[in-house]
Amino acid sequence: MEVQTVGSPYLSPMSVRAKKHLGQHFLTDESVARDIADTLTHTRYSHVLEIGPGMGVLTKYILEKDSTLHVAELDGESVEYLNAHYLHLRDNIHHADFLKMNLAEFFGGEQWAVTGNYPYNISSQIMFRCVEYRDSVQEITGMFQKEVAQRIAAPPGSRTYGVLSVLVQAYYDCKYCFTVPPTVFDPPPKVDSGVIQCRRLPQEQWPVDYKRFRSVVKVAFNQRRKTLRNSLRSLQPTEAFLTSDYAAMRPEQLSVTQFKELVALMED
Repeated sequence: MEVQTVGSPYLSPMSVRAKKHLGQHFLTDESVARDIADTLTHTRYSHVLEIGPGMGVLTKYILEKDSTLHVAELDGESVEYLNAHYLHLRDNIHHADFLKMNLAEFFGGEQWAVTGNYPYNISSQIMFRCVEYRDSVQEITGMFQKEVAQRIAAPPGSRTYGVLSVLVQAYYDCKYCFTVPPTVFDPPPKVDSGVIQCRRLPQEQWPVDYKRFRSVVKVAFNQRRKTLRNSLRSLQPTEAFLTSDYAAMRPEQLSVTQFKELVALMED
């Protein structure tokens, strides 16, 4: 596919002003953009949704891949820019808030992936929403604030291991790929960024009941300094749980697999 992008003599020199309230930091390093695009495997899906494309520095490298690309952009100025500079993508440019989009049948029930240089202020919400649509979202990749990226991929016992870590890792195999310095953004953020890749696990490894699993994990980490016997008391724990080794442990000590076992005990 031939794509008209920035630098074409036939395009106007318009650009987009970064807006602080939208958490916009435009990536300016082409090699980093290509590396992020390469985190998409394209092996088990044919559609990709990019969130927050801005001026499309990542977009053009995703377009080189063998997938149908849609982009969701909340900023009207960025949408105008994309329509002018990515002519072949016009029908797939959505002026929309990803957190409010109707995703249930977005790609006709087919499998798809999510990627982007995510706005820092909603990146955790984006991940939680992807987990809600785990039946369709085969893969999640992209760039986050480094602290958030590390939290997503954090192992048990880590200082950053928490609700986000457990809920994402219950459904996805998460890998921290590389760190990106502030100097490759305009305007530069005050912190480093991190790129992750999350590939969906086989369904037989998922928790049986997502809502129950999410509830137990959130309550456990809400009082992370307490033992699980005390923090989960409001959920009316079973005798099987209270007499298990898990009752005397704190939430950060449990692996994702152990959390699945814990929730099963809470149901006995």
